[in-house]
Amino acid sequence: MSDDGEPHGTAGRPMLTVLLHSGVGEVVAVVTRYYGGTKLGTGGLVKAYGGMVKLAFESLPLREKVDVVEVRVTIDYASVTVAQQQFDAIRAEIMDEKYEANVQYRLLVPRTEITALISALADATRGAAVVEVTQ
Repeated sequence: MSDDGEPHGTAGRPMLTVLLHSGVGEVVAVVTRYYGGTKLGTGGLVKAYGGMVKLAFESLPLREKVDVVEVRVTIDYASVTVAQQQFDAIRAEIMDEKYEANVQYRLLVPRTEITALISALADATRGAAVVEVTQ
């Protein structure tokens, strides 16, 4: 946090306050102010710096960050439908699929759901599914 030449507590603190109360993590704010000849005063500076960060958050696209692990799954053709249902249930993202002698999937799976996926696929395929966690 820095006021970088502005009066103490008028730039860095207002921006940091907005960041801390935004509910968003892993974000940084940098505001550049070009001197325009009109002095804003300390209240105006606080409002300008904090307001710019608030304005940026209004247009910021947000998404939840989920810790994912790459998983490779090999199944037979008869198990495709039930496997895809399991993928949907745990919010796995299919990165690649190959239909050869067997069906092979490369997935991104939430780390917290790996055990559930392995168990569900084992039940659904009577133990025939091959699941390899690559990360």
